[in-house]
Amino acid sequence: MESSALARFEAVVLPHLDAAYTLARYLTRNAHDAEDVVQDACLRALKYFETFRGGEGTSGRAWLLTIVRNTAYSSRRGQRDATEFDETQHSDAVAEEHPEAALLQTDAREALGRALDRLAPEFREVIVLRELEGLSYKEIGDVTGVPVGTVMSRLSRARARLQEALT
Repeated sequence: MESSALARFEAVVLPHLDAAYTLARYLTRNAHDAEDVVQDACLRALKYFETFRGGEGTSGRAWLLTIVRNTAYSSRRGQRDATEFDETQHSDAVAEEHPEAALLQTDAREALGRALDRLAPEFREVIVLRELEGLSYKEIGDVTGVPVGTVMSRLSRARARLQEALT
């Protein structure tokens, strides 16, 4: 790959590595598997970068997240015993100074993690893409390969199931 193409690849892909890791972590439920998925996805993205027609903005993000999603699902087909995601172990958040506040925050985070874990993958991925990564409905539709109406429906159902699980 020539240096200008490599520089363009870096400009399109590198700004979205955090989003790629977040999506992979929630889909695989394991930090190490998520790192592997992102690495494999980046290698695939590099290999097929010449087919990418978007610019350096949001379309690059959706393109990379689509590759991450597909890589996570294809790697999961070969794994039957995935390690369960533990939000407290893998979170980068720092607890507040007060022990009681830290305990309440940890309890809430664990409850949300368990509720997210219980969601079906199609609901979990739209929640992560919308609420954690801030993608538009259209971008989520591009990533997941479903119409915008389906994205909206899945988000609505996912939010309702999360609310039900948390109350």
